[in-house]
Formats: sequence, structure tokens, C-alpha cells
Amino acid sequence: MPLRRLTRRHFVQSVTSASLAAPTIWTRRAVGKEISSANDRINLALIGNGMMGRGHLNRFLQFGDVQLVAVCELEPERRATGQQRVETHYSQNRKGAYRGCDVFSDFREVLARDDIDAVVIATPDHWHAIPCIQAAKAKKDIYCEKPLTLTIGEGRKIVDAVKTNKVVFQTGSQQRSEFNNRFRLAVELVRNGRIGEIQTVRVNVGGPAIACDLPEEELPPGLDWNAWIGPAAFRGYNQILCPQGVHKHFPAFRRYREFASGPLGDMGAHHFDIAQWALNMDRSGPVKIEPPDDNARSGLKFTYANGIEMHHGGSADCTLEGTEGTIHVSRGSLKSDPEKIVQEPLGTDAWTAYPSSNHARNWIDCIRSREETICPAEIGQRSAAICHLANIGYWLRRPLEWDPETEQFVNDEEADQWLLREPRSPWSYD
Repeated sequence: MPLRRLTRRHFVQSVTSASLAAPTIWTRRAVGKEISSANDRINLALIGNGMMGRGHLNRFLQFGDVQLVAVCELEPERRATGQQRVETHYSQNRKGAYRGCDVFSDFREVLARDDIDAVVIATPDHWHAIPCIQAAKAKKDIYCEKPLTLTIGEGRKIVDAVKTNKVVFQTGSQQRSEFNNRFRLAVELVRNGRIGEIQTVRVNVGGPAIACDLPEEELPPGLDWNAWIGPAAFRGYNQILCPQGVHKHFPAFRRYREFASGPLGDMGAHHFDIAQWALNMDRSGPVKIEPPDDNARSGLKFTYANGIEMHHGGSADCTLEGTEGTIHVSRGSLKSDPEKIVQEPLGTDAWTAYPSSNHARNWIDCIRSREETICPAEIGQRSAAICHLANIGYWLRRPLEWDPETEQFVNDEEADQWLLREPRSPWSYD
């Protein structure tokens, strides 16, 4: 019997009941990637069980209509503790209804499982693109951490694979959904003209990525270091890149351009994302990148085709300046000058942003409805691209012209060389 598409209203009603009741069905296969009933659990696998991965694991364990069935991780202690966490939780909460959690060290084995419907990818940044593309080809719905990619070219490959295979994709830019609605309200105020004509945006995040110069250290037992390096150029092990065991900090691979996009990309993927949203540039980007004249690690300026400027630097996470006022928005604060901009409510006829108050839940809801998430692959790609463009500007230290339609620099072969890095053999995007 064909499966029907649920409307958002019907889904919200049904999933509320599903979360309160304890369904006994633990496994299913999605037919045409539609969910026949809110009582069918979505079988989920986690790829990467570091700091972010553990956060996602704990979050998805709380959803009654989701079941974690596999954890994939290269580091043996993190792999084992992920499995233990899942099985302990379900043994206490779903007695008699849970088979167990499998563990893997190779994500390709996860993607080969027919009973897995969706994957959460929480690997280091250089390991985002290939699993995303291959998961899309395997018809798995995807939640991928930000920044979406290591390069702009990788992002376009992800977007194309997601579109071709019609999977539901969520980029981990949770500021669109969470933090007490501060960011979404700031965007709504700007888009409804509360600060007049917007002129300047300032995004206060860290500096660009640097080349990795870490010395080689003794390789810990059980870690497949060649697989951790994966598509990047090979270098010796260093615990700064991949700490041993279950660490309680964010590893500093984020500093190095071989593996990530630096502090600029780490938090910039969040705050530039909000800026793009406020500017209604979610599916576009700037046309000019101008780094500072000296060797400073902030001060780079973007210019959009409409003349709006966006600066790397400022006093708040995101500052939005218009002809009639200014909004300062951070994770813990939303302020304006004059104060009435944020104090006076918007009217009932105002433009409103996509409604979402829980980023992970939004993805699960959209897996069921097959609707687009609040931060799909195209938006994640465009927000990450801002960070990559800034990095390239700092690395080359000269003005650059950018075509957001073709996602190429204008008559600049040197700059274009930074747009895509071919994976180290035997890895491939295809």
C-alpha cells in the first residue's frame, strides 16, 4: 500500500503521541523514504563520537521516535563508550524492545546497512564531504556538523548529491533554531525594516586557519591514523589533532587549514550564517573580498552586489547596522540602539522566519514530512563559503572578486586553486 505524506500539522500531532507512548517497533525500512506512521522509529547511526558527536548522541536518545542502532568511530575508547551509552540508555528505558547498538570504524559499513535510515556526521571538518556525498547516494538522510566542508568545491558536490538523491539534509547551524530565539528575532527585525535600510554587518569571530606544523608523536594503540587523515595529505600523529580516549575539550585540529577552517570558520559558520540570513543572502554571497593591508587576523571586508558591507570583527557575535538603528545579537544577548527596536513586538502581518525551536527535532520532523529543514545543504554551503572566502583572502592578502552564481573567482586562477582539494588516494568524492 502506498505511503502517504504527512502534513506538518498532522505530524506534530502524531509525533507528540509517539514521543509519549513507547512504541515496540525497533526496526523498519523506509519505502521511498516516506514514513508510514509516527509510531515507526527512525533508525539512526552516529558517525564520529567526539565532543560534538556525544552531544548529538545524548540529544537523539531523548526522542521516542528515533532509535540509535550504530556508532562509528576510529578511536577505540570513544567507539566503545558510545556503544555503552546507547545500550545503557535503552536497556533502562526500552526493556524488551531493543536489540543492541552495533559499532564500526569504517563509515562505509554503516552506509551499507539497509536498516539504517539516517546518519549524523560529527567527524572533523576534512571528513565531512565524502561521508555526506556517499550517504546521499545510499539514500540516507543526513545531519552534518558545521562548517559544512573544508572547501567551497566540496560543498557544491554535497548540494548536488543531496538534490539528486532527494535526501533530507540538516546543517548543524543550530543558532537558527535555538538560543531562546534571539538570532531568529534579530533576523525578523532586520528583514521587517526595524533598523531601516541595512548598511553594515560586523561578525566577531576568531582568525583564519594556519598551516599545520605539529611534530610527530607516538601513535596510540588501536587508532587507525591513516584513516583519520583520510583525504588530507598524510602527516604523523599528534594528540592535538586527535586526543586519546574520551576527551572533554574541542580538539585543536580546527586551527589548521589541512583539516578545518580555523577559528574563523569554527564560529564563523554560525555567525556569518546569521548575517547571511538577515541579508536574505542564504543562497548567494558577496562579490568582493578585501583583506586588511597589514598582517592582521581580523578586519577583512566583504561587499555584496547591493553595496552592503560585512566586516570580520566587532563587539558582539553579530552586529547589524542600519539607517535607523543597530542590533547586537549574541548567544546570550539581544540588544538594540534605540532600545525600542527589540522591545516593540512585530505586527501580525510581519515577515516571519522558518519556525524551529529545536534543531535536531526539526531534522527528524522533516525526515517524516520530506519537507526542507531550516538549514539545508545549500544554506550550509553558502555560510561555509563565507568562511572559506575570508580564509583565502587572508592567505593571499590581496583583494578578490567573487561570482556567487558560478562560485568562482573572477579571472583569478591562483585563488581558484583553493576552491577544491583533491582527496588523497584511495579516497574519492564519487
